[in-house]
Amino acid sequence: MIADPPSFSVVVPTRDRPAALERCLRALVRQEYSLDRFEVVVVDDRSNTDPGPIVSRFGTRPGIRLAKGRGAGPAAARNLGARVADGKILAFTDDDCRPRPGWISTLADTLARRPGAGAGGRTVNVLESNPFSTASQMLIDYLCDYHNEPGEPGSFFTTSNLALPADDFGALGGFSEAFDSPGGEDREFVDRWIQSGRRIVWAPEAIVDHAHPLTLSSFLRQHARYGEGARVFHRLLRRNGRPPPRLEPPRFYRGLIGEPFRAGADRPVLLAALLALSQAATALGYLAVGPPAELRT
Repeated sequence: MIADPPSFSVVVPTRDRPAALERCLRALVRQEYSLDRFEVVVVDDRSNTDPGPIVSRFGTRPGIRLAKGRGAGPAAARNLGARVADGKILAFTDDDCRPRPGWISTLADTLARRPGAGAGGRTVNVLESNPFSTASQMLIDYLCDYHNEPGEPGSFFTTSNLALPADDFGALGGFSEAFDSPGGEDREFVDRWIQSGRRIVWAPEAIVDHAHPLTLSSFLRQHARYGEGARVFHRLLRRNGRPPPRLEPPRFYRGLIGEPFRAGADRPVLLAALLALSQAATALGYLAVGPPAELRT
């Protein structure tokens, strides 16, 4: 543990998942970090059920408070949380995540070794019997391992487990609110952060557990949204005079489909099929309403 730990603000956007939010907050109050050195800002993105009673159950140590969003999606909700936060470090997670007890301490230690950098940790699926949740998280894990090296600056991080210096986050304008649904806002922000000359370090030992139940239909919708988010991301790149990134080489996709076998997962054939299906859904999401004008050539 570092001698003078920085103050953290954990930002948790939520919308109509009260039971999951309560589990998230219960995990946060069990953090192995000085209670007077972190706060939790829950941002209600216009839930139908007021999360206020859940937040109030946890008292004031650590400080847990509620901000009211305007229903504009998680990117806008996270930006609101960042604006009202008091901590020097912003740590982002989701309401269906449960950070492990050493999460904040590990992020703080990582940031202390890399002054001025951000840090991104690993998210672990805890719904192991759900093949759709397992495949979805396996895709994220594959991307994290493909683009990042432990302890080194990386290029793929998700907002379920991300810590950034608050001043730098504000200087870059936060997450783009062009993303009004989940999917793509983290990728665009990380790209902008790196383009500014800043770095984010991959810290896989900083872990949050993730419990996001999926069905086949919700799995397909989720990955279609990733495709829609990629379309928005590419539009923003074009607007700034930058070409969209090229498709990954064939070995990337071979590695992805082979990941369940390499990892020794249960039901590897099913998971491989779902990973292939996720890429098809992403492509369809990208093309669903036709490419934006900036992408037509």
